[in-house]
Amino acid sequence: MHEKPVFILAIESSCDDTAAAVLINDKVLSNVVANQLIHNEFGGVVPELASRAHQLNIVPVIDAALKKAGIQKDALSAIAFTQGPGLMGSLLVGSSFAKSMAIALGIPLIAVNHMQAHILAHFIDEVGFDKPTFPFLALTISGGHTQIVRVNDFFDMEIIGETTDDAVGEAFDKSAKILGLPYPGGPLVDKNAQLGNPKAFAFTKPKVPDLDFSFSGLKTAILYFIQKNVAVNSNFIEENLEDICASIQHTIIEILMDKLKLAVAQTGIKQVAIGGGVSANSGIRKTLKEAEQKYGWKTYIPKFEYTTDNAAMIGIVGYQKFLIDNFETATVVSKARISF
Repeated sequence: MHEKPVFILAIESSCDDTAAAVLINDKVLSNVVANQLIHNEFGGVVPELASRAHQLNIVPVIDAALKKAGIQKDALSAIAFTQGPGLMGSLLVGSSFAKSMAIALGIPLIAVNHMQAHILAHFIDEVGFDKPTFPFLALTISGGHTQIVRVNDFFDMEIIGETTDDAVGEAFDKSAKILGLPYPGGPLVDKNAQLGNPKAFAFTKPKVPDLDFSFSGLKTAILYFIQKNVAVNSNFIEENLEDICASIQHTIIEILMDKLKLAVAQTGIKQVAIGGGVSANSGIRKTLKEAEQKYGWKTYIPKFEYTTDNAAMIGIVGYQKFLIDNFETATVVSKARISF
């Protein structure tokens, strides 16, 4: 066991947020994120622009994280970075910087799986937030992923269900686009949904076997529904926006909950944790909390700032890997696709 405190500098650059955090053991001292607003006008993340913005942001973001934590770089024990999955150009900016800094300081380098980090964010020591015990089920929901994972230990995870096509975050964003809402649309669907009637309009839930998901059919159904109604009434969206958003959100949450209930029934594990950007959605958080009373589950919902892409979650994985001396050499490669 490591007697003296472990200071981890963590770097996250998998998509369009440049993030750095400093942790002392499992406590977060600083967690800095620079968002790239440049993508909003394109209605989605442009990989080439993302990697250029990372190059501009990475030094000031890391500098801010160290200053905010009150830590000199010489005090660092190791540097953790996102190895993948993500956009290759973006990942390379983070990994190159992490490698150079680790070599310059003569400290270990730790590669982190971004999706594992979303799950293990629950182990950050945060007042008012319980840590799950093993085994537990994790629902990871983001713009690029929808998975149910059986978590047996920190680095023993098994995907038992995943999307066969679009991720749940895409379903939210594309529905928003159909409704004429600006990018990123997911949070705007959530905002409008809170004011609408979730039973106003019915959308058919896709029939997918076992624990897998599908969202492309739902997206098409929403598109046809909007086109049909706008043809009859050109103001249909404006007059019904809140109800449409509430109905879409209600359907998506039902799809997720149906699969979670099945996963609990199949595994007998009643501890359920969520992670990933879409776990910031208020409807999902509320429904999961209600499941504790309804089904006798124990549910874990991360602190809001650890749901979307951030470096604190990379840091907690870095800390766990540090404890077992799981280090990399500078030859480690970034991977756009990476499995558990």
